[in-house]
Amino acid sequence: MALDDILASLFPNGRKIDRSGEMIAGRAVLPDGGPVHVLGIIGGEPLGVDEAIVLASRVIDIVKSGDRAPILFLVDSASQRMSKRDELLGLSEYLSHLAKALLLAEAEGHRTVGLLYGGSAAGAFIATALATGTLVALPGAHPAVMDLPSMARVTKLPIDVLKAKAEATSVFAPGLDNMVLTGGVHAVWDDSAPLAPQLAAVLQRSQGRDDRSRRGTERGGRRKAAEIADRVVALAAHREPLHG
Repeated sequence: MALDDILASLFPNGRKIDRSGEMIAGRAVLPDGGPVHVLGIIGGEPLGVDEAIVLASRVIDIVKSGDRAPILFLVDSASQRMSKRDELLGLSEYLSHLAKALLLAEAEGHRTVGLLYGGSAAGAFIATALATGTLVALPGAHPAVMDLPSMARVTKLPIDVLKAKAEATSVFAPGLDNMVLTGGVHAVWDDSAPLAPQLAAVLQRSQGRDDRSRRGTERGGRRKAAEIADRVVALAAHREPLHG
């Protein structure tokens, strides 16, 4: 689906969304008449320091407004912009700032929903889509935390070994289906049906603790994450206080 078609299907009751370069920002009306903030990185472009700081500033302004309206963050990007300029300016800090702004919004009562409708990868994917409280996708979306050739360079493992691991466990494999199995993507929406009711259904879900690792266990894509996280929490709760 093209972006204009997605927005029309999401917000038949009205919207005012502006585009600046490869970013969008504005407000729209939900099926129940309530407001929703809309942000996004679009056009399949990389996410660099300029975009990250603008998007983070918009999220912080939303939090300061105190309206507690939900935030829908649309994502169609490449990876982070790995230019010399961006790296020298501290790209990782800008990306983490954006991710923390979204986490702050969720903590302050704004439901944050990411909608992945195109591509996204690496730090850009983590700082936008995965930083929202609930991530959904449209068919045809193609996320990747890290592609296998890059993973091979980082881990020093042969590409053939990683390919075999990717066939055995979704944690090593890119793509939408694998992201669903790991629990990173809550659901893939039906793009042949109106999107407004599907967004409303997500917003009606109670939002407590992050349940992505639990979904990954149930779906068979992350068999150990939830168990290990629970053990860490249990150990932390019962550790002896430090003295000295």
